[in-house]
Amino acid sequence: MNETVLTQSQDGVATVTLNRPHAMNAVNSELRQAFIQTLNRLNGDPTVRAVVITGSGDRAFCAGQDLEEASRATWQDLVPWLQAQRDMYQAVRNLDKPCIAALNGVAAGAGFQIALCADIRVAHPESRLGQPEVKAGLASIVGSYLMTLHIGMGHNAQLSLQGDLIENRRAYEIGLVNQLADDALAVALATARRLALLPSTAVRLSKQRLRDMTQAGFDEACTAGIRAQLECYANGDPQSAMNAFLQARQKKGTTT
Repeated sequence: MNETVLTQSQDGVATVTLNRPHAMNAVNSELRQAFIQTLNRLNGDPTVRAVVITGSGDRAFCAGQDLEEASRATWQDLVPWLQAQRDMYQAVRNLDKPCIAALNGVAAGAGFQIALCADIRVAHPESRLGQPEVKAGLASIVGSYLMTLHIGMGHNAQLSLQGDLIENRRAYEIGLVNQLADDALAVALATARRLALLPSTAVRLSKQRLRDMTQAGFDEACTAGIRAQLECYANGDPQSAMNAFLQARQKKGTTT
């Protein structure tokens, strides 16, 4: 069976791999549920002292929400779907152990937001990051809030409103990425091993304080996101944009 989330532990560090390489590790309901369960389990495991999140293959960390699943969503599905997305991000935020995202390719939309919830981001030279929701007819709400924790309003507005992905060097220059590395996973693992040696109580309490400082804003953004996306779906823009993208992809696939 092809598991959508893989886990490997060594020297107190757990590596969590999003494993849908054929879909650029895009988030569907199966991956989302497995990811949440995996992080919750690791958070309760005393032998795990740090967590690294990465993606399978060399094309993507996570390309975002699976558009085939999203295009089928109706307004009746929207609230529980967005609440499940919130639970996924919260599972990363809830980790009491240091969490490093190893960005081995594209990190867009939901994948970008997973990375923003991690404590540290290490990016491969070929990685591209961004918040392309507006291009899919969706308002940029939760991602825009998460970016406020790392960058200023000018860069945030550009990324949120244009919906373009930026290269890793630019992401590093404006503060979205902590470090650039030819082997992002190896550097992330080395960083995690160093952090795993720190006193766990001090780390846990420090992370708890960081979480408390931002939790109210995160909760408000998630609530605002539900209101905004309901309006977007009522207007019909997401359905049209996603279906057009999927049709273009299918047409390209039949002609190559």
